[in-house]
This record gives sequence, C-alpha cells and structure tokens, in this order.
Amino acid sequence: MKDAAGNIIANICRGSRKDLRESIVSNRKAQSGWSSKSAYNKGQILYRIAETLESRKAQFVDILCKQGDSVINAKKEVDTAIDVLVYYAGWCDKYIQVFSSVNPVESSHFNFSYPEPTGVVTVMAPQKQGLLGIVHLIAPMIIGGNVCTVFASEKYPMTAVDLAEVLNASDVPGGVVNIITGLQKEFIGHASSHMDVNAILFSDLDQVQRKLIQENASLNVKRVLDFSKEDMLSPYRILAAQEIKTTWHPVGN
Repeated sequence: MKDAAGNIIANICRGSRKDLRESIVSNRKAQSGWSSKSAYNKGQILYRIAETLESRKAQFVDILCKQGDSVINAKKEVDTAIDVLVYYAGWCDKYIQVFSSVNPVESSHFNFSYPEPTGVVTVMAPQKQGLLGIVHLIAPMIIGGNVCTVFASEKYPMTAVDLAEVLNASDVPGGVVNIITGLQKEFIGHASSHMDVNAILFSDLDQVQRKLIQENASLNVKRVLDFSKEDMLSPYRILAAQEIKTTWHPVGN
C-alpha cells in the first residue's frame, strides 16, 4: 500500500478463497445468535459503533489522507459514516412495525406478515470511499439480523482494517461482520456462486461484473442487491435483505 507520494506505508493482506470459505462458515455460525438479539440490543451496538468511531475520528481522517484523500473530504466522510450508523440504529426497533402487516382473509383466521433476515450477505465495498463505502452497506444489513462478509476497497484497505478494530471494540459478536482485503475481482465469482450465501450486495460494479453476479446468483436463487441508485438513508435498504414470513392463526370461540 502506497501513499499519494508513492511511499510504502503498509503491507496489506491479499485474501484468498480459503479466507472467503472460512468467513462464510463463521457468518453462518453467528447468524442465529445475532438475529435472535432484541432490537434494543442491536440498536445499542450500532450506537456504540458510532460512538467508538467518533472517538477515533482523527485517526480515520489521518488514514484516509495517507491513502490519498483530502482533509476536507476525509472529515466529511467520517462524519457521514457516524450519521449513517446513528440513523440505522434508530430503525432497529421500528422497521418490523413499519414493514409488518395484518392481512384481510375470508376464513376465520388472523393473517400476519412480518420480515425476517435473509441470512449471510457478501458485500462488495465501493472503491471510492474506504469508510463510508462499507458503513452505508453493512448498517442496514446487520440491524435486520443478517451477517456479512465484506470485501474491502482496494484503494482504501487500511480504513477497512481499522474499522474491523472499531467493530471488535463495540460489542459486535464475532462472525457478524468479517472484512477481507485483497482484489475484489478475484472474489466476485466465488462470492456470488457460494451455495451458503443468501445475498450479494454491491454499489459500483461494472456491467460485466453485474452480469456474472446475476448468473451465479441463480444457482441457489440468492438475492442480488444493487444499492448504486438508492438513497443512503432509507429503511427500504433494510427491507431489501429481508424475507417476508406469513403466519395464520385460527380465530374461534
């Protein structure tokens, strides 16, 4: 990893397929425990991530600048990432009420529909923003009870590594968010064809990569989530990685 002047500032690990496989195994083990946590608890953890990031703001600004960003843009990116985390933390105990429904039926039953997490989501972080690029994708995933394997930006990998430290210090259980550094092009095919992945999320891939993902995702009908055009602050991002479960309950005397 080199800075804007071409000086070597860090050695970044180049993840492998083995790292991908082990990460997804770790995700799957953590998913049931994470999804069963209360909305209040998940909200507390997201607030804690925001607080920890706030306390280390100067560090992240410095890292972004070393990787070639300007001071103004770096400060704005860190501030926005904190705001995104606080925003989605506030949705933790609200999205189920908003997206659930009581459905009218002709028989003598109550009919309820409500969202449940999809499961394991692989995330292709955008290349342009090392911190915000990850935060705005994983926040709506994890508050919905999903778990993530994130492939960090190749341009800003150091930010992703430090974000992993923040997550670890913020009571995020092990396996809920795993971050892999390396070349995304080496992982896209494997991440989108892995049979224990339930969804793949991205925001800035080219048409060739999108087509490959669409074709591979059909192997186990995994969801393909393209957040390139959606508002960064939208509860519908949470819904995008939810399955709608319907329950029938008889009504009788």
